[in-house]
Amino acid sequence: MYWDDAVIFGLATVGMMIAFMGGWIAFVVRDHHRKKKH
Repeated sequence: MYWDDAVIFGLATVGMMIAFMGGWIAFVVRDHHRKKKH
């Protein structure tokens, strides 16, 4: 039981971190392209 909870919590944390990093990178890339056009 402990192990399952730990694994689920770990996967959720990693998933959130990846989603946050992906969104941040997408925002930076989009902002960079916008500045390039302007």
